[in-house]
Amino acid sequence: MNRFVSTYTMRLDAKGRISIPASYRAVLSRDGFEGLYCHPAIDRPALDAGGHALLAEIEALIERYPPYSDEREEFSAALYGQSETLKLDSEGRIILTETLKTHALIADAVTCVGLGHKFQIWEPERFRAHLAEATGKVRALKKSLGSKGKEPPGASG
Repeated sequence: MNRFVSTYTMRLDAKGRISIPASYRAVLSRDGFEGLYCHPAIDRPALDAGGHALLAEIEALIERYPPYSDEREEFSAALYGQSETLKLDSEGRIILTETLKTHALIADAVTCVGLGHKFQIWEPERFRAHLAEATGKVRALKKSLGSKGKEPPGASG
């Protein structure tokens, strides 16, 4: 599997480390990256994390804008400028910096959530609330689509 899937909740240890799930470490290894790129999510109190696939997504987003444009500079500052490269120790643990923990409001536990090409790190209660809201939105979207034959908005070709 080359995607981050599933959800894991764990406590920070006495030294403030979290264990990256083994299945996530396997994806990072296949991706050819021995660490972890991590940055504050732009639109929620969570952290985006991953390997080269996450970095490629950031690069593709930034390359949509002309060199030296305000948009390119802003995305670069928000994503590259706040990214951190975290090293995995021999047991697959990382230490989240205070900056990252503050953004995600993390104190003593985290929930890691697979999102395919990346995963997010959340404070567990905030993730539960986010998941409940997201699930409600998906159910409403499914209901608005009606029968199986309808395409999602904007999917016509």
